Amino acid sequence: MLLKRYAWLLGWFAIIFTSPALAQGFGQGRLIEYEHVAAAGLPEQHLTIWLPPGYDQSDHRYAVIYMHDGQNLFDPAKSAFNKVWAADKAMLAAMATGKVEPHIIVGIWSPGRDRYRQYLPQDIYLAAPAPVRSQMDAMAQGPIVSDAYLGWLSGPLKAWVDTSFRTLPDRDHTAIMGSSMGGLMSCYAFLHRPDIYGRAGCISSHWPAIDPRAVGATNTTIATLWADGFGHQLGAPDGRRLWFDHGDATLDAFYAPYQQIVDARIASTGWRKGVDWESRIYPGAAHEENAWAARLPEIFDWVLAK
Repeated sequence: MLLKRYAWLLGWFAIIFTSPALAQGFGQGRLIEYEHVAAAGLPEQHLTIWLPPGYDQSDHRYAVIYMHDGQNLFDPAKSAFNKVWAADKAMLAAMATGKVEPHIIVGIWSPGRDRYRQYLPQDIYLAAPAPVRSQMDAMAQGPIVSDAYLGWLSGPLKAWVDTSFRTLPDRDHTAIMGSSMGGLMSCYAFLHRPDIYGRAGCISSHWPAIDPRAVGATNTTIATLWADGFGHQLGAPDGRRLWFDHGDATLDAFYAPYQQIVDARIASTGWRKGVDWESRIYPGAAHEENAWAARLPEIFDWVLAK
């Protein structure tokens, strides 16, 4: 029975994952791309996976970091704005310090116009006041599918990655990270699947969830929803690590009051700032990939430290 079940699982993965594009060298390490990935209840998905230097010449197992907006991580030619996080270079820099073990990076592309409804946390959507929820509906232009996305990330996708690559599959070697709406989704995954994700980076998190000008300079109702989520669901640190940050220019200029409310609630749970969690401000930093690339080595150093 077990062998039949295992064979069925491998067959199922063979169906939903098309053959990868030819592996490409980009800097150091190796990139593999998977297009047209089927995921139940979700728009079609697309992956870019970076394998660190030495992966092909060793039998070592590697920690894994899952990152949203995967099209903006590595190659400017494939990015949405012709600029990238340079996540491979940031990982190489973090590895060079000796503080961070090599990680496989799994970049999950955002699904175009469906990005918002895939990244907006379902519980915040359901708890939002009716006027705010109406604006969320207008932005989503379809049902919110973040629960289905989290189920796929933590279930079929992770199982396939752990089957297809030499990973360290436990919680302490599995991280999740993203920016803006991807920052919200990373927090959501960290809170709802503490058994899977031991580390998270919530970068320039878009706490207002909609156009911040539509809800005022700071909407305390929305901020309290986020703070309550952390207060009720965070639990004990138990070796986990959580990172927040934001700049103070462009869209990031709206985030400080929200982040302060979230930070205060986390501090009240007994999590130790600088040890279990961190929250930093980057003066002059805008809401864009070059700003995130500039601080990503520092983020990796802290979030992924041995």
